[in-house]
Amino acid sequence: MGIKDQFQDKAQELSEKAKQAAHRGQSEASERSSQASEQSQESLDDAQREAEERFNQDYDS
Repeated sequence: MGIKDQFQDKAQELSEKAKQAAHRGQSEASERSSQASEQSQESLDDAQREAEERFNQDYDS
C-alpha cells in the first residue's frame, strides 16, 4: 500500500466520521427542538387554564 492510498483511506475515514458527527448533531438539535416545542405547548396550556380559572372565579363572584 502506497502513501497515496494511506492518505486516501485516512481522508475517507475522517469524512465518514464527520458525516456521522453531523448526523448526530442534527438528531440532537431536532430532539431539543421537539422538547422545547412540547414545553412551550405545556406553558400555553397552563396559561390558558389559569386564565379560564380566573375568568370563572370572577364570573362566579
